[in-house]
Amino acid sequence: MGPASCAGKGSPMRILIVEDEKRLAQTLGGLLARAGYAYDLAYDGDQGLDCALSGIYDGVVLDVMLPGKNGFQVVEALRRAGRKTPVLLLTARAETGDKVQGLDSGADYYLTKPFDSRELLACLRAVLRRQEPLAPEVLAFGGLTLNLSACTLGWGEKWVKLSARELEVMRLLMANPGHVVPKETLLLKVWGYDSGAEDNHVEVYVSFLRKKLHHIGSRAAISSARRLGYFLEVKDD
Repeated sequence: MGPASCAGKGSPMRILIVEDEKRLAQTLGGLLARAGYAYDLAYDGDQGLDCALSGIYDGVVLDVMLPGKNGFQVVEALRRAGRKTPVLLLTARAETGDKVQGLDSGADYYLTKPFDSRELLACLRAVLRRQEPLAPEVLAFGGLTLNLSACTLGWGEKWVKLSARELEVMRLLMANPGHVVPKETLLLKVWGYDSGAEDNHVEVYVSFLRKKLHHIGSRAAISSARRLGYFLEVKDD
């Protein structure tokens, strides 16, 4: 899934669903999509861990009983790698010992199947709120401002409207001042694993943004780090 249309506050949160029952995984994906989330699917523990380690997800909905690594092992590996991504465990095992093991492994919440869809969404919202303080409405860099709710990019008195993907690419760059954002990170975070998008998609949208920066007379520019990615810098007059 790609980002939603540019309405509301920036791009939707992206959730990884790791569930080996494909019909249930797709049902969960539809539920999250209707609630305004973007999502990707993984069907076993090894694939789920690889995806979660990418760092592009705002949260993970993780089944316990999986082929390959089980859910407990996935969470433990994720935490050992230093990833603090919120994890909501799903399981049919309701024993207290299993719940304790899940929470001790590093999960943020443990939800027993069967569950009501409203309960799942409420639990997901709760664990996502613990992740970090509320994101600011406006990001700034060297005089350049990005208004997430209005989808606009401004320099002084001039501003320009951005598409949803332009907004998300610029948000990632402005949220990492002084750091190179790898092209792969932009590709996965903005388009997702299953989109079929390639490197040239990132290059095209960076080109769009550069033209818009020029249009508003911005001295802040998107620069390339050869074979690595992109970063923002303020050019001298």
